[in-house]
Amino acid sequence: MVSAEEARKAIATITDAGSGKALVDLGWIKELRLQEQRVVFQLALPGFAQSQRDRIATEARKLLTQLDGIKEVQIELAPATQSGPIGAAGHGQVQPKQAIPGVNQVIAVSSGKGGVGKSTVAVNLACALAQQGHRVGLLDADIYGPNAPTMLGVAGETPGVSGEGDSQILTPISCCGLVMVSMGLLINPDQPVIWRGPMLNGIIRQFLYQVAWGTLDFLVVDLPPGTGDAQLSLAQAVPISGVVVVTTPQQVALQDARRGLAMFRQMGVSILGIVENMSWFIPPDQPDRQYPIFGNGGGGTLAAEAQVPLLAQIPLELPIQQGGDGGNPISLAQPSSAAAQAFAALARQVALVCSDYMP
Repeated sequence: MVSAEEARKAIATITDAGSGKALVDLGWIKELRLQEQRVVFQLALPGFAQSQRDRIATEARKLLTQLDGIKEVQIELAPATQSGPIGAAGHGQVQPKQAIPGVNQVIAVSSGKGGVGKSTVAVNLACALAQQGHRVGLLDADIYGPNAPTMLGVAGETPGVSGEGDSQILTPISCCGLVMVSMGLLINPDQPVIWRGPMLNGIIRQFLYQVAWGTLDFLVVDLPPGTGDAQLSLAQAVPISGVVVVTTPQQVALQDARRGLAMFRQMGVSILGIVENMSWFIPPDQPDRQYPIFGNGGGGTLAAEAQVPLLAQIPLELPIQQGGDGGNPISLAQPSSAAAQAFAALARQVALVCSDYMP
């Protein structure tokens, strides 16, 4: 009959897909013990690693049942944990807002519906702020559809992990003059994230507080579309300087943008202004022409209704798509283009509006 130590050595080869470190060394496998022909252990995954649970369980059962005399493996799942007061409140509970050490301003980029180019705006806003000399981080909080790694050209990279157990800290990826973290860096490209609200709440808090952000002037948070758990988690967790609401000119986008704007106002979060994306199309062979293919004036109408600034109108250009798919945002790839100039003006506007919050 094998010993508990032999069983522990057998599963020491199972590693975290992100950091490559052994789960035993990370403190994710705990309290391993033998009960006759059964191995029992506790699997204590942090929020950002919950998507690996099934894979880890399958590997552990395969390795342990190959040992002499082991017929069964029982895995006890511990709840996802955070350190200290960060995880003190569960889903739906409100706790005092906690600033992120070293982070001066938190800027959320939100939209009422998908498909309006919110992530494009968030990525290029972050890049433009960095180009203008600010220290910038980008938190991709779109957990179910994380696109920022592809848009920044780092989809194949993985954040480092330091510490053990509940005190683990992620090291953000440095790229394009900023630092960033995303769920897309922690899972396989074709792997869905199938989580309910409490788990999503936990991973967003970990991205806020258990990442080595360093000293930042701005942390830009790319939120998922809608008015759900991610928006609530962010607004309840951290002091936000304000929200940039992204819309396109057509009415169906404006309707959802109004709902998103109203949600943040009900939660006491300032609205920095409106960004109208895809305001007009500029043909690559006719740079002086503008075609308002999604209508006219929607962003201005919403800004007037809400009594907030219209921060920018971003034209639709082919290099925006090429830069986003190719990992080279237009703000960096073609800084003289109309869209890049609009993003640069947006960054200056955001920095100016946020200067009222600077300590």
